[in-house]
Amino acid sequence: MTRPSRWSLVWPVLATLIVPLAAAWFAYPGTHLPPGFGIFPPVFVQAAPGFWLPYFLLVAGAALLITVFYLFPQWFGFRPPAAPPVPPAPARLPLWFWLGLALTLYFWWLMWARPPSMGSFVYYAFTPLWWGFILVLDGIVYRRMGGRSLLATRPRTLWLSALVSVAGWGYFEYYDYFVIGNWTYPNGHMPELAHATIVVLFLLAYTTVWPVIFEWYTLLMSFPRLTLRYTQGPKLQLPAQLMLWAALGLIGAMVFWPYPLFWGIWIGPMAVITAQLLRLKVWTPFSAIAQGNWSPALLVALGSLCNGFFWELWNYGSAHPNPLSPSYPITPTNPNYWVYDIPYVNVIHVFSEMPLLGYFGYLPFGMLVWVVFAWAGAVFGFDTSLDLDGARPAEAADTAATEGAA
Repeated sequence: MTRPSRWSLVWPVLATLIVPLAAAWFAYPGTHLPPGFGIFPPVFVQAAPGFWLPYFLLVAGAALLITVFYLFPQWFGFRPPAAPPVPPAPARLPLWFWLGLALTLYFWWLMWARPPSMGSFVYYAFTPLWWGFILVLDGIVYRRMGGRSLLATRPRTLWLSALVSVAGWGYFEYYDYFVIGNWTYPNGHMPELAHATIVVLFLLAYTTVWPVIFEWYTLLMSFPRLTLRYTQGPKLQLPAQLMLWAALGLIGAMVFWPYPLFWGIWIGPMAVITAQLLRLKVWTPFSAIAQGNWSPALLVALGSLCNGFFWELWNYGSAHPNPLSPSYPITPTNPNYWVYDIPYVNVIHVFSEMPLLGYFGYLPFGMLVWVVFAWAGAVFGFDTSLDLDGARPAEAADTAATEGAA
């Protein structure tokens, strides 16, 4: 079995970084860069276009189609699943579940309530809150899977995902500059904290993104009926070559038309990396689709959407009065707090900041998370399976024989 060369893996990712810079040279003849480029954390630079009904209806139609697809897969050619296997006997909740629950509840309270007696300690609540939540999710998986979870069964995978998460979210954040700030951080340049401290806080927060989505994926996979629901679908072989160049073209076009093509940040980079991994026969969630098994791609996307609820919930409370104690003043105590300025569809907000249709961006983002992890594993030679039995991913066993073939 021949491993693909590192260069064959690296050049498409380099292309996704260079193409927007090259396009910006022509799209912004004065500065050759989009406004606000390189300011970290990204700041608000100009308002996006307001609500536009035709565009809103177009995006809403796509969101409705996706929802129907998830709810009624048989309408799209999926066969009824086989009888689910008998689930394992539940295990006791592990110690780290209780530790995670204590961390989650304490730092949730701290970040929302911001009691004056805690002083500047409230600035540091975001990351321990999320790592506590990761431990909670892992503990639930451990119980449901009879003593198996990422932390118990694949601890190396969990910690590697945290490292990849730092680079992965930084990679994704890079594209935010080219859509003129779909999200920005109004507290990201607080005078109370040195800029170097804020950078460290952001990098620590980045460690949580990949692990929490993988925990959600393993949690969803612990429901046999849900897992099997999408396993017998159409066998779709994606046109990798066309997909690669079309996605690079989308990334370039996004720089010239950042408002109508803002969704390119959710699709373009993910499609480029996926296409090259498919060309090189490196396993991704999309490899299983060619065998009719859509569960890996759909469930990691759904896991990302589930987590989006908590991202937006806790983000909202980190810069607004605690709904349980509205007498507390609004003070900028979370440097990681973000706001959205999404063109044409920035209406019907859930938790104040995120527009309803924006939640559907979490679906392709979840796929990007696993694709980037698969890419990193191929480059650096580590196992990226999330299967809790410790073997090749059960959801992709039928593709294992082809992995590594050119």
